[in-house]
Amino acid sequence: MNVHIVQHNIITNNPEENMKWIQAELDTQESREALLTVFPACTLCGYPLFGSAAYTDIQKRAQAVLQELIQISEHRAFLVGLPLQVQDKGLCNAIVFVQNCAVRAIVTKKYLAPDEQKYFVRGEGVQMVNFQGQQIAIGFYEDLKELSKGHSEQPDMIICCGCNIFEYNKPYSIRYRMSKIVENLNASLVFVNRIGGESSFLFAGGSMALNAAGTVLCQFPYFEECSRSVDLQMLSSASDDEKPEVVELVYKALVMGLREYFSKNGLQRCVLGLSGGIDSALVCALAAAALGPENVHGILMPSQYSTNHSVKDAEDLANNLGVKYDIVPIKDCFDALRATMKPVFGDRAEDVTEENMQARIRGTILMSYANKFGALVLNTTNKSEAAMGYGTLYGDSCGAISVIGDLYKTEVYELSEWINREKEIIPWNSIKKAPSAELRPGQKDSDSLPDYAVLDAILNLHIEEQMCFDEIVEDGYDAELVKTVLRKVRQNEWKRLQFAPQLKVSPMSFGLDRRVPIS
Repeated sequence: MNVHIVQHNIITNNPEENMKWIQAELDTQESREALLTVFPACTLCGYPLFGSAAYTDIQKRAQAVLQELIQISEHRAFLVGLPLQVQDKGLCNAIVFVQNCAVRAIVTKKYLAPDEQKYFVRGEGVQMVNFQGQQIAIGFYEDLKELSKGHSEQPDMIICCGCNIFEYNKPYSIRYRMSKIVENLNASLVFVNRIGGESSFLFAGGSMALNAAGTVLCQFPYFEECSRSVDLQMLSSASDDEKPEVVELVYKALVMGLREYFSKNGLQRCVLGLSGGIDSALVCALAAAALGPENVHGILMPSQYSTNHSVKDAEDLANNLGVKYDIVPIKDCFDALRATMKPVFGDRAEDVTEENMQARIRGTILMSYANKFGALVLNTTNKSEAAMGYGTLYGDSCGAISVIGDLYKTEVYELSEWINREKEIIPWNSIKKAPSAELRPGQKDSDSLPDYAVLDAILNLHIEEQMCFDEIVEDGYDAELVKTVLRKVRQNEWKRLQFAPQLKVSPMSFGLDRRVPIS
């Protein structure tokens, strides 16, 4: 059977705009020649919808678009997804099989994500449809576990419609899962997934088709729109099999996510603080790739504690990327604020209070630039810092989007070195020097934090692997160190809840996946 697979970006809550690209795809010669055209799940309204799924206006608009598509479907067959009121059931996350100006089948999602359970009712799961003399099992990605358990009917072909949120290990696990299903059922398979971004959530694509023997007939590129027809009776692959390494997937995910965040919110320009350190350097490089260097502005904000090489490293980065920048020293502002607070503070010794003043002055400068020039501030906090509360609320934490908030510090280094694999973009000095906030003379991150390699290993076990104190210590880590790390993670939940939304790339992102009580 010749199936046309469409891997496309989807605009959330805008079925009318989505209909335009759906119609355009259905009008292509490849789609017309195929027996069946398959779109990703949630085609008309996007995903996740959260509370907007409950509003009847979006439901009615999606239903109206579906009716228009049905009317133009003469001699055509295709699958589209939308939130649909199903009689005697309620609002379902549905895939509709349209053929010859009629609805052939409605497949409703059974295994709902926690957020979906608030708005959708539990559906029936995978459904068998007889089409062109073949038994086709149609279902959402999450419902394919039903096939693994064994189904009452043996399918000839499986169509999996996905809207799978990206995590750095997911493309490989999806491929493995699809291969195992084909192996177990001896049936050909089509997996279609969307690309694009919705706030924190990113979608990688990576659609694929396998014949009944398990041969990968086509593997779509990641993070790119693509459509292709494939004959599932083919015995061998006619295209290259794309298997990028994890660091490349993360790079593409963050660049796409940043670009999508700005374009879907109708904005172009961003601003960020450039300290000469690795975090701001990486964020600036990602922003230049996503938005174009002409839309990125850096502000260097040295204090009396900043070193000359930090300023030079920041200037070298901006020059390497072609990014414009300003230098706004904060010493005078800091001195004025200290003098202003002197009558209140009295003779109390300077401490972390004055360090936080500097960070908040920098946050105010960035937000002021953003307001004046119609830009968004990019947050440059990494996951290790966020976990430990190592940063100033309303200072380091300000920003409209957290670009690397789901990357541990060690992953920041890995991605920066990957970006420099062909030539120096991020100054090597920013990568190699000891990280420092430079808020007091001679300050280093290591004054407050363990070595990042050890810290990140403990954080990964606790956050991603969800291991408790005893289990981590049994894994060979120092008990006092583990106790300190876990205490700081627990104590700083309140601070993380006030951070900017972050681009999700890991299986356990703060605020999105990992939610724990503040007290």
